[in-house]
Amino acid sequence: MFYEKLLQHTAIRSISGVVLLLIVFFAIVSAIGYRSFTDALLTQYAEGAFLTAQTAAQHVDGERIGDYLESGGTTEEYLRVLEDLENFCNTTGSTFIYVILPDRSDYAHITFLFSTMNKKSHYTRYDFGYVRETTNDDYRAKYKALFEQTSERELVIRDRGYIETDAHITAMISIRDKDGEVKAILCVQRQMEALAAVRRSYVRKTALALAGLVLLVVIGQSIFLHKTLLRPLKTISDEALRFSGENVKAPKKLSETIRNKDEIGKLASSIDQMEEQIQDYVEDLTRVTAEKERISTELGLATRIQADMLPNMFPAFPDRSEFDIYAVMDPAREVGGDFYDFFLIDDDHLCALIADVSGKGIPAALFMMATKIILANNAMAGKSPAQILTDTNAAICPNNKEQMFVTVWLGILEISSGRLTAANAGHEYPAIRHADGSFELLMDKHSFVIGGMEGIRYQNYELGLQPGDKLFLYTDGVPEATDKDLKLFGTARMLTALNEAPGAAPEMILDRVRRAVDGFVDKAEQFDDMTMLCLEYKGVPAAPADELEIEALLENLPKVTTFVNSCLVHAGCPEKTRGEIELAVEEIFVNIAEYAYAPGTGSARLRVEAQKDAREAVLTFIDSGIPYDPLAREDPDVTLKAEERGIGGLGIFITKKLMDELAYEYKDGCNILTMKKKLNADK
Repeated sequence: MFYEKLLQHTAIRSISGVVLLLIVFFAIVSAIGYRSFTDALLTQYAEGAFLTAQTAAQHVDGERIGDYLESGGTTEEYLRVLEDLENFCNTTGSTFIYVILPDRSDYAHITFLFSTMNKKSHYTRYDFGYVRETTNDDYRAKYKALFEQTSERELVIRDRGYIETDAHITAMISIRDKDGEVKAILCVQRQMEALAAVRRSYVRKTALALAGLVLLVVIGQSIFLHKTLLRPLKTISDEALRFSGENVKAPKKLSETIRNKDEIGKLASSIDQMEEQIQDYVEDLTRVTAEKERISTELGLATRIQADMLPNMFPAFPDRSEFDIYAVMDPAREVGGDFYDFFLIDDDHLCALIADVSGKGIPAALFMMATKIILANNAMAGKSPAQILTDTNAAICPNNKEQMFVTVWLGILEISSGRLTAANAGHEYPAIRHADGSFELLMDKHSFVIGGMEGIRYQNYELGLQPGDKLFLYTDGVPEATDKDLKLFGTARMLTALNEAPGAAPEMILDRVRRAVDGFVDKAEQFDDMTMLCLEYKGVPAAPADELEIEALLENLPKVTTFVNSCLVHAGCPEKTRGEIELAVEEIFVNIAEYAYAPGTGSARLRVEAQKDAREAVLTFIDSGIPYDPLAREDPDVTLKAEERGIGGLGIFITKKLMDELAYEYKDGCNILTMKKKLNADK
């Protein structure tokens, strides 16, 4: 507690700052001097070690290295050389002098040929022929440089970490024969006790000098600060404390008491001005705060109104199992310009759209609400997506004095068939995922933005959605989300997030994308509105099928037509449509009876999928006769006279005209012909 109060004193902190700067200065100067002194001494040590190595090398004959190695360390000549090296080691004060032969395959091992040790040292020398691993990669590289003659001499300094023989330097030179070939390496090791002792002395002297200087600074600075700084500051502090409590100007100004011409005098004058202005400032601040609270309240109300304008109750259509839809909108400010919408135009058509208004805040929100209403009104009028966008653009452009614009993607899904008709007014590419596949960008047709130019006509395009397919729509706030390094989230990361669990429900898919964006952006501020919508098409539940299996004979045709007519009547099929279907059924069954099993006979199976109130009838003929694709035959030219046309093919041609869709396949030994017909014809 006492230490904390002491540090709060201005003089103590000021003196501490000066002392700290002085210490830092001394530390820098000392470090530079210490480094320079050490380098100079190391250079002297190194040169002495190399001189010792060169002299010691004169005792070892490079031509005799092989003989020394074969001597086993016992011959008279070898012992004489060893004795000379030992005497020289003791005379020069070296720790070790030794001659080695590295393993030249990888320099990972060395063999000691001569090894001497100073008699005053407490280390152990290596015996003749002793083999050990090279100390480290540094030694290995230097051995290699000497033997491969890329260097004349090498030096190793070891004064850090664990060292078996304490801090030392090792000078290495090569021993060569008369042809200049390197035969061995002679090393001289010297300890660094003297260097360490001199460095310690240097540090002690520097510390004593610093302590004396700090003492002088503390005394001088204390006297100076008290007179020129602390006394005036205390007067100013007392007045500031008084004014904060009373909020009344002093009867006598500080500038009349403190007549300094320096910064202290300017501070006193500033305090006088502050006391004069602060009362006016408090009044202004009170007024501004009240206004800000009013604006904040209105913005909060605008946020709720905008949120209520968008469909936000999920599940949105709990009684419809053919599709699932989910959407979110997160504005960068209280209100934003992004929006989405989805609604049923009728029982079989769902409209979904997403849009992004230029700009942000309240102007964009107002433009967004007007655009949303116009789009919805045009969609409910039964128009195509392209016409909806065209008419919306025509309505906005004449009154768009602020030259704002909006990008829109709008699609209408025919629920019964999965056919999606869409148009794009300059919006982001949607992402689509087919069942059991992955999300990928759909490079759809782009047109100009709405509100940008009068007279623009937009174009439709179509997609066929199958059960399990998903469509992901988004505004540019997703791919353009930015982290602290100004990197964009991008569509690649968006697709990665979508494909983490592409089979998940739309709500979970949007949640995964949002979490991926948040993880990427981290603590960076959200720059743009972020809106997403995901639509999953589940398809119309398949109706139970009625089946009839009967022998493929012409006399059984009435039973077949009676069975089909009964199924169609139960489904509520109009009479005209029933007649067209029965005509097509008769043509297909007659073909099976006459040709599938000729000259014999076999069974035919007919499956009808058309329950009550169904929108489409699906009829499937299955027989195990000879493989035959009736759809592969070229259609007859009906413009020719009957005698000019070829025989056959007219019945299948008529069937194609009557039905909405025909498909053939040969599977598991059976001919399978499927016919589809919509049941919404006039009665």
